[in-house]
Amino acid sequence: MKIQQIRNATIILELGGQRVLVDPMLARKGALPPLRVLSARQRNPLVELPDSAEQALESVTHCLITHCQKGHFDHLDRAGTRWLRERQIPVICTPHDAPHLARRGLNVQPLPDDHEQPCPFLGGWIRTVRCTHGEGFIGRLMEHGVGYLIEMPGEPSLYLAGDTLLTATVRDFVLRHQPGVSVIPAGGARFDIGADIIMGVDDVLEFLRISQGSVIANHLEAISHCPVTRDELATLSTGAGFAARLLIPADGQTLSL
Repeated sequence: MKIQQIRNATIILELGGQRVLVDPMLARKGALPPLRVLSARQRNPLVELPDSAEQALESVTHCLITHCQKGHFDHLDRAGTRWLRERQIPVICTPHDAPHLARRGLNVQPLPDDHEQPCPFLGGWIRTVRCTHGEGFIGRLMEHGVGYLIEMPGEPSLYLAGDTLLTATVRDFVLRHQPGVSVIPAGGARFDIGADIIMGVDDVLEFLRISQGSVIANHLEAISHCPVTRDELATLSTGAGFAARLLIPADGQTLSL
Protein backbone atom coordinates (compact mmCIF):
# COMPACT_ATOMS: atom_id res chain seq x y z
CA MET A 1 0.00 0.00 0.00
CA LYS A 2 1.17 3.50 -0.83
CA ILE A 3 -0.46 6.75 0.28
CA GLN A 4 0.47 10.05 -1.33
CA GLN A 5 -0.43 13.22 0.52
CA ILE A 6 -1.54 15.80 -2.04
CA ARG A 7 -2.95 18.67 0.04
CA ASN A 8 -5.26 18.97 3.06
CA ALA A 9 -7.67 15.99 2.84
CA THR A 10 -6.71 15.10 -0.72
CA ILE A 11 -4.66 11.92 -0.96
CA ILE A 12 -4.05 9.15 -3.49
CA LEU A 13 -4.20 5.53 -2.35
CA GLU A 14 -2.32 2.86 -4.28
CA LEU A 15 -4.11 -0.40 -3.58
CA GLY A 16 -2.96 -3.28 -5.74
CA GLY A 17 -3.31 -2.11 -9.30
CA GLN A 18 -5.76 0.69 -8.48
CA ARG A 19 -5.05 4.33 -7.60
CA VAL A 20 -7.86 5.95 -5.64
CA LEU A 21 -8.12 9.72 -5.33
CA VAL A 22 -9.78 10.80 -2.06
CA ASP A 23 -11.65 14.11 -1.62
CA PRO A 24 -10.10 16.16 -4.44
CA MET A 25 -9.59 19.87 -3.78
CA LEU A 26 -7.64 20.88 -6.89
CA ALA A 27 -8.05 24.67 -6.98
CA ARG A 28 -5.08 26.98 -7.28
CA LYS A 29 -3.83 28.84 -4.23
CA GLY A 30 -6.26 31.57 -3.13
CA ALA A 31 -9.04 30.58 -5.58
CA LEU A 32 -11.54 29.71 -2.83
CA PRO A 33 -13.14 31.94 -0.17
CA PRO A 34 -12.01 32.41 3.44
CA LEU A 35 -13.42 30.17 6.14
CA ARG A 36 -12.81 32.71 8.91
CA VAL A 37 -13.83 36.35 8.49
CA LEU A 38 -13.23 37.92 11.92
CA SER A 39 -9.63 36.73 12.14
CA ALA A 40 -7.06 35.34 9.70
CA ARG A 41 -9.15 36.38 6.71
CA GLN A 42 -7.19 34.40 4.14
CA ARG A 43 -8.42 32.96 0.88
CA ASN A 44 -8.04 29.23 0.36
CA PRO A 45 -6.17 27.06 -0.27
CA LEU A 46 -3.17 28.63 1.45
CA VAL A 47 -0.70 26.69 -0.71
CA GLU A 48 -0.50 25.49 -4.30
CA LEU A 49 -0.74 21.84 -5.22
CA PRO A 50 2.67 20.15 -5.00
CA ASP A 51 4.71 19.91 -8.18
CA SER A 52 4.16 16.16 -8.28
CA ALA A 53 0.35 16.41 -8.27
CA GLU A 54 -0.23 16.65 -12.02
CA GLN A 55 1.75 13.50 -12.77
CA ALA A 56 0.24 11.66 -9.79
CA LEU A 57 -3.30 12.45 -10.95
CA GLU A 58 -2.68 11.06 -14.44
CA SER A 59 -2.81 7.46 -13.23
CA VAL A 60 -5.89 7.76 -10.95
CA THR A 61 -8.44 5.00 -11.62
CA HIS A 62 -11.15 5.76 -9.01
CA CYS A 63 -12.28 8.47 -6.62
CA LEU A 64 -13.68 8.16 -3.10
CA ILE A 65 -15.70 10.96 -1.48
CA THR A 66 -16.26 11.25 2.29
CA HIS A 67 -18.61 14.26 2.11
CA CYS A 68 -19.19 17.12 -0.29
CA GLN A 69 -22.44 19.00 0.40
CA LYS A 70 -23.20 22.21 2.33
CA GLY A 71 -20.22 24.04 0.86
CA HIS A 72 -17.44 21.65 1.88
CA PHE A 73 -15.17 22.72 -0.96
CA ASP A 74 -12.09 21.50 0.92
CA HIS A 75 -13.18 17.94 0.05
CA LEU A 76 -14.57 18.50 -3.43
CA ASP A 77 -14.20 21.87 -5.13
CA ARG A 78 -15.18 23.03 -8.61
CA ALA A 79 -11.75 22.20 -10.02
CA GLY A 80 -11.97 18.69 -8.59
CA THR A 81 -15.51 18.24 -9.90
CA ARG A 82 -14.46 19.40 -13.36
CA TRP A 83 -11.43 17.09 -13.38
CA LEU A 84 -13.58 14.08 -12.45
CA ARG A 85 -16.31 14.96 -14.95
CA GLU A 86 -13.94 15.44 -17.87
CA ARG A 87 -12.31 12.06 -17.29
CA GLN A 88 -15.45 10.24 -16.11
CA ILE A 89 -13.48 8.72 -13.27
CA PRO A 90 -15.70 6.31 -11.26
CA VAL A 91 -16.71 8.12 -8.07
CA ILE A 92 -17.54 5.92 -5.08
CA CYS A 93 -19.68 7.63 -2.45
CA THR A 94 -22.56 7.16 -0.03
CA PRO A 95 -26.17 6.92 -1.23
CA HIS A 96 -26.71 10.30 0.44
CA ASP A 97 -24.15 12.05 -1.78
CA ALA A 98 -24.87 10.14 -5.00
CA PRO A 99 -27.74 12.32 -6.36
CA HIS A 100 -25.80 15.52 -5.56
CA LEU A 101 -22.76 14.26 -7.48
CA ALA A 102 -24.78 12.80 -10.36
CA ARG A 103 -26.41 16.20 -10.97
CA ARG A 104 -22.89 17.52 -11.60
CA GLY A 105 -22.30 15.00 -14.35
CA LEU A 106 -20.00 12.67 -12.43
CA ASN A 107 -19.69 8.94 -13.02
CA VAL A 108 -21.24 7.99 -9.69
CA GLN A 109 -20.99 4.48 -8.28
CA PRO A 110 -22.78 4.69 -4.91
CA LEU A 111 -22.31 2.15 -2.19
CA PRO A 112 -25.37 0.02 -1.32
CA ASP A 113 -28.09 1.58 0.83
CA ASP A 114 -27.04 -0.56 3.78
CA HIS A 115 -23.62 1.02 3.52
CA GLU A 116 -22.60 0.47 7.16
CA GLN A 117 -22.10 -3.21 6.35
CA PRO A 118 -18.98 -4.34 4.44
CA CYS A 119 -19.47 -4.39 0.68
CA PRO A 120 -17.16 -5.34 -2.22
CA PHE A 121 -14.58 -2.71 -3.20
CA LEU A 122 -11.84 -3.15 -5.84
CA GLY A 123 -11.22 -6.77 -4.89
CA GLY A 124 -11.56 -6.15 -1.17
CA TRP A 125 -14.13 -4.71 1.23
CA ILE A 126 -15.26 -1.28 2.35
CA ARG A 127 -17.55 -0.07 5.12
CA THR A 128 -18.46 3.36 6.43
CA VAL A 129 -17.93 4.89 9.86
CA ARG A 130 -20.09 7.74 11.12
CA CYS A 131 -18.40 11.15 11.39
CA THR A 132 -19.22 13.99 13.78
CA HIS A 133 -17.98 17.15 12.04
CA GLY A 134 -18.58 19.48 14.98
CA GLU A 135 -21.04 19.56 17.85
CA GLY A 136 -23.64 21.97 19.25
CA PHE A 137 -24.80 24.91 17.14
CA ILE A 138 -21.95 24.56 14.63
CA GLY A 139 -22.53 20.84 14.33
CA ARG A 140 -26.14 21.40 13.28
CA LEU A 141 -24.90 23.45 10.32
CA MET A 142 -22.31 20.95 9.11
CA GLU A 143 -22.38 18.08 6.64
CA HIS A 144 -21.09 15.21 8.73
CA GLY A 145 -20.31 12.59 6.09
CA VAL A 146 -18.53 9.31 6.73
CA GLY A 147 -15.15 7.72 7.15
CA TYR A 148 -14.21 4.45 5.47
CA LEU A 149 -12.56 1.21 6.53
CA ILE A 150 -10.91 -0.48 3.54
CA GLU A 151 -9.71 -4.07 3.75
CA MET A 152 -7.71 -5.48 0.82
CA PRO A 153 -6.01 -8.88 0.51
CA GLY A 154 -2.33 -8.68 1.41
CA GLU A 155 -2.57 -5.08 2.71
CA PRO A 156 -2.97 -3.57 6.18
CA SER A 157 -6.51 -2.46 6.92
CA LEU A 158 -6.95 1.25 6.23
CA TYR A 159 -9.22 3.64 8.12
CA LEU A 160 -9.90 6.98 6.44
CA ALA A 161 -11.46 8.89 9.29
CA GLY A 162 -13.01 11.70 7.23
CA ASP A 163 -13.85 14.99 8.92
CA THR A 164 -14.64 14.04 12.49
CA LEU A 165 -13.91 14.65 16.11
CA LEU A 166 -12.71 11.75 18.26
CA THR A 167 -16.18 10.73 19.36
CA ALA A 168 -17.31 7.67 21.28
CA THR A 169 -18.34 6.14 17.93
CA VAL A 170 -14.88 6.62 16.44
CA ARG A 171 -13.16 5.51 19.62
CA ASP A 172 -15.23 2.31 19.83
CA PHE A 173 -14.65 1.58 16.15
CA VAL A 174 -10.87 1.91 16.48
CA LEU A 175 -10.74 -0.23 19.63
CA ARG A 176 -12.86 -2.92 17.98
CA HIS A 177 -11.16 -3.05 14.55
CA GLN A 178 -7.62 -1.76 15.30
CA PRO A 179 -6.86 -0.61 11.72
CA GLY A 180 -3.33 -1.22 10.53
CA VAL A 181 -3.19 2.32 9.14
CA SER A 182 -5.39 5.29 9.98
CA VAL A 183 -5.53 8.63 8.14
CA ILE A 184 -6.97 11.26 10.47
CA PRO A 185 -7.71 15.00 10.29
CA ALA A 186 -5.32 16.78 12.63
CA GLY A 187 -5.70 20.48 11.88
CA GLY A 188 -7.99 21.46 14.75
CA ALA A 189 -10.27 23.35 12.35
CA ARG A 190 -12.68 25.87 13.81
CA PHE A 191 -14.63 28.88 12.62
CA ASP A 192 -14.80 32.31 14.26
CA ILE A 193 -17.35 30.93 16.72
CA GLY A 194 -17.78 27.49 18.23
CA ALA A 195 -15.34 24.72 19.11
CA ASP A 196 -13.18 22.48 16.93
CA ILE A 197 -14.93 20.65 14.09
CA ILE A 198 -12.20 18.04 13.46
CA MET A 199 -9.48 16.50 15.59
CA GLY A 200 -6.72 18.73 16.92
CA VAL A 201 -3.56 17.91 18.84
CA ASP A 202 -5.29 16.49 21.93
CA ASP A 203 -7.55 14.21 19.88
CA VAL A 204 -4.61 13.04 17.75
CA LEU A 205 -2.61 12.07 20.84
CA GLU A 206 -5.61 10.26 22.31
CA PHE A 207 -6.18 8.48 18.99
CA LEU A 208 -2.58 7.26 19.16
CA ARG A 209 -3.15 5.96 22.69
CA ILE A 210 -6.09 3.79 21.66
CA SER A 211 -4.75 2.71 18.26
CA GLN A 212 -2.02 0.11 17.78
CA GLY A 213 -1.34 0.86 14.11
CA SER A 214 0.35 3.60 12.12
CA VAL A 215 -1.42 6.96 12.10
CA ILE A 216 -1.12 9.50 9.28
CA ALA A 217 -2.04 13.10 10.04
CA ASN A 218 -3.33 15.45 7.35
CA HIS A 219 -5.55 18.55 7.08
CA LEU A 220 -2.44 20.56 7.91
CA GLU A 221 -1.21 23.97 6.71
CA ALA A 222 -3.51 24.21 3.68
CA ILE A 223 -6.83 25.70 4.83
CA SER A 224 -7.20 28.90 6.82
CA HIS A 225 -9.33 27.53 9.67
CA CYS A 226 -6.84 24.74 10.53
CA PRO A 227 -4.29 26.29 12.92
CA VAL A 228 -2.26 23.17 13.87
CA THR A 229 1.14 23.01 12.18
CA ARG A 230 3.25 20.01 11.26
CA ASP A 231 6.09 21.14 13.52
CA GLU A 232 3.76 21.61 16.49
CA LEU A 233 2.20 18.18 16.03
CA ALA A 234 5.57 16.48 15.55
CA THR A 235 7.02 18.10 18.68
CA LEU A 236 4.08 17.18 20.89
CA SER A 237 3.80 13.62 19.58
CA THR A 238 7.51 13.06 20.15
CA GLY A 239 7.16 14.32 23.70
CA ALA A 240 4.29 11.89 24.24
CA GLY A 241 6.32 8.96 22.90
CA PHE A 242 4.42 8.48 19.63
CA ALA A 243 7.01 9.64 17.09
CA ALA A 244 7.49 6.12 15.68
CA ARG A 245 3.80 5.65 14.86
CA LEU A 246 2.68 9.14 13.83
CA LEU A 247 3.48 10.01 10.22
CA ILE A 248 3.10 13.64 9.12
CA PRO A 249 3.74 13.74 5.37
CA ALA A 250 4.59 16.88 3.45
CA ASP A 251 2.39 17.77 0.49
CA GLY A 252 3.49 15.58 -2.40
CA GLN A 253 5.16 12.97 -0.18
CA THR A 254 4.39 9.27 -0.70
CA LEU A 255 4.38 6.80 2.20
CA SER A 256 4.87 3.04 1.68
CA LEU A 257 3.09 0.96 4.33
